[in-house]
Amino acid sequence: MKLPKEVHFKKKTLLLLLCALSEVALAQTPPAATPVATNGATPATPAVAPVAAAPAPAPGLRPFKDIIKDAKELKGFFNLYQKDDKVWMEIRPEQFDKPFLFTYNIPNSIGERGLYGSQMGRGYQAVFKKIGNQVQLLAMNTEFYAKPGTPQALAVAQAFSDSLLASAPVLSSPNSESKGILVDASTLLFNDIPAYSTRLEYAYRTMYVLDRANSSFGKLSTDESLSGFFVNAHFATPRIAAAPLVPPPVALPTPPQTTPDPRSFFVGFYFNFSALPTEVMRPRLADDRLGHFVTTSYDFTEDVKPKTSRHFVNRWRLEKQDPTAALSEPKQPIVYWLDKNVPEKYRKSITEGVLEWNKAFEKIGFKNAVVAKQQTEKDNFDTMDARHASIRWFVGADVGFAIGPSRVDERSGEILDADIGMSDVFARGARRMIGEDAQTNAMSGHAHGDCDFAHEASMEMGFAMDLLDARGEVDMDSPKAEALAQAYVKDVIMHEVGHTLGLRHNFRSSTIYTLKQLQDPAFTKVNGLAGSIMDYVPFNLATKGEPQGEYVMSSLGPYDYWAIEYAYKPVDADKEKEELARIASRSTEPLLAYGTDEDSMGTLVSDPDVNVFDLGSDPLAYIQKRLTISRELWDRLQTRQLKAGDSYEGLRRSFEYGFGQFARTVPLATKFVGGTTFLRDHAGTGRATYTPIAAERQRQALKLVSDSLFTAKSFVFSPELLSRMGVDHFQRGNRNDISISARLLGLQTAALDQLMSDVVAQRMLNTAEKLRDPKKVLSLHELYGNLQSTIWSELSSGADIVSARRNLQREHLKRLSNALLKPSATAPADARSLQREQANQLLVAIRGAVGKPMSAESRAHLSESMATLNEVLKASLVRAGV
Repeated sequence: MKLPKEVHFKKKTLLLLLCALSEVALAQTPPAATPVATNGATPATPAVAPVAAAPAPAPGLRPFKDIIKDAKELKGFFNLYQKDDKVWMEIRPEQFDKPFLFTYNIPNSIGERGLYGSQMGRGYQAVFKKIGNQVQLLAMNTEFYAKPGTPQALAVAQAFSDSLLASAPVLSSPNSESKGILVDASTLLFNDIPAYSTRLEYAYRTMYVLDRANSSFGKLSTDESLSGFFVNAHFATPRIAAAPLVPPPVALPTPPQTTPDPRSFFVGFYFNFSALPTEVMRPRLADDRLGHFVTTSYDFTEDVKPKTSRHFVNRWRLEKQDPTAALSEPKQPIVYWLDKNVPEKYRKSITEGVLEWNKAFEKIGFKNAVVAKQQTEKDNFDTMDARHASIRWFVGADVGFAIGPSRVDERSGEILDADIGMSDVFARGARRMIGEDAQTNAMSGHAHGDCDFAHEASMEMGFAMDLLDARGEVDMDSPKAEALAQAYVKDVIMHEVGHTLGLRHNFRSSTIYTLKQLQDPAFTKVNGLAGSIMDYVPFNLATKGEPQGEYVMSSLGPYDYWAIEYAYKPVDADKEKEELARIASRSTEPLLAYGTDEDSMGTLVSDPDVNVFDLGSDPLAYIQKRLTISRELWDRLQTRQLKAGDSYEGLRRSFEYGFGQFARTVPLATKFVGGTTFLRDHAGTGRATYTPIAAERQRQALKLVSDSLFTAKSFVFSPELLSRMGVDHFQRGNRNDISISARLLGLQTAALDQLMSDVVAQRMLNTAEKLRDPKKVLSLHELYGNLQSTIWSELSSGADIVSARRNLQREHLKRLSNALLKPSATAPADARSLQREQANQLLVAIRGAVGKPMSAESRAHLSESMATLNEVLKASLVRAGV
């Protein structure tokens, strides 16, 4: 059978591709009998091999000068020679076994599913090692350490391995002048060193392999401190698998949607070889009472300490030109280059966001510590090289985040490079968030690895812009909308620059001001909306009739000044320990409240004051305010009159934004139930590390969740609105109409999963251990009883049970049944016995209600529920792990 033209491979092309893929596999296989490599236990500067000790030419090697005949010489950190499409790297004897910084960035990519351009990759402290006639590029294992020259250093070297990144054979005899040898740069670098094929497999569940035959070098960059290679790497797969005849239980991802042919695309890798600082910067030990990124290593030199770990603050090398001056410019400022690809209209706002940090540095004696420069067409360097901290713009088909990574000298924590990536979603926000994107994003959860606002921030901006548009306060194309977009760009850049200065997130900082204070623009321009720009701060939206303060952060918060002081304040070495302890001891000051990513996660310790996208000193008041604003948006939609010719998809987008707010804010309230305040205090403050949330506050949170999600009148919309919510007809997916029941059930089941979980049950039991007065404890009995009486309220009221309520009751019954029939290994015994009691009470209540007048659907629902409970209560228990 003749194959369709679009999937037909010529036999010759396929053979070439398979050969190329085989070359990759061979090139990535280390040679046999490789000796144990040196690791981080070796001295920072190994002995330099003398020129006279260069090895004798190996048989069959061509003379150095013959290979580079007619090639262009590019002198630099490593000398390069280029002729047509061939590039050779010269490695001199003194450059072997000498550590340098090896990094890669990804300036070009596919533009979807996390595979974007302008992204910073990894960095390694690396060495070139010559083993016989083979040159190895090794990533040194610097995580484990012992003082060089000690027996412990030998033990560390034997215990922990380095990693082989690439290798290439020696091509030439030594240069008669420099004694250097040549390796083919394509053999070394036309390999998947970034392991991008794994990322591709994760995104598409298809095996793509780097095709060396069709990869090529782009621009080469060299100077005395750097040698850089742009590699245009071709990835390919011989075929795209056919769709299964029977749809699988979990939908498979589609092939790439942004490339002309999904079997082939190019990814740009920018490899940098650069010099490490000759003089190692004096490290500064971190303190867990405030948040900095740290370089962690494990020191096995002595065994007198209980832990081997040591944590250095990640920070730039910043030294005063005049150490005696109260305010001095630095010897070398921290310079951020705005890439040529940054749109001109946003360059001013981005520059302002960068320079805002100078206010914190001035407090500790530095003038113009941070500088912003604009790259022009005359600047021929690439901002993704290892010498230029940069801010780059990037776009994608499904992109919506900003990110602020950096690289450090692993010996000291000195930041050497940073490349901020800024997506255009923060500038245009709601103006490009439409239809299917909005629906998908509304159901997204928060995800954070590096700083990645992801869809959360774009949803936040979309909700704010749609609300202001519905109120008539901001027209999408008005100067006011443009000013808001510019302000948000500055806000985001301030946050990302903070990361590249070494600061971690601070998700507790949003609680230091009252909602009333945030209504005053004069107050927030000086103090900020939160204690730190390193929080994820939502748009500061007023409810109808309230004064409106600043919408976004326009300045640093008090915590930011404190964190910069700890990391960068000039301190003499003999006084540093005492001075840092003094600075860190301020952690009890209310305006310096700190809690970071791990503190915000819902584990056995759930601190409801540490959240993303909340605002104000009373999180429950904020949650209630946001839900009120969401309902306001819905109310306006139900009476909104569109202009003739307007698309109905705008109604659907705004509707989904409202649900997105519920999906994000209601879980913040559930954290109060069984919640505990967790502080990072050290001894002497008089404050407890763990303090259970007061029972009354837990009841207040539980009522808020119940009133918002579990009552019979939680969500009511007019049929006229629901019947008008259209879609983008140019998108093939998402052509279904709106199902309120499905949307509501998604929110309800998420809340039930949390409140009825084993983790929450264990938290509540743990709370009782920390309080002497039992009356101050919210009991499991009260929690389970409250949920059941609210969810099954029709049993006592006699009201008919509508479809959405029946769905909720089934979900509650499902969780109750599973807890009794198949309790997990972590289920507390008290929780199981209380749930059995609740099941018996529910069975009695259903029996009493089943005879009352009701619809046929309600009667059938109750009869089925009663039968289920009878079977569950009589069934044998299946214990997990027994």
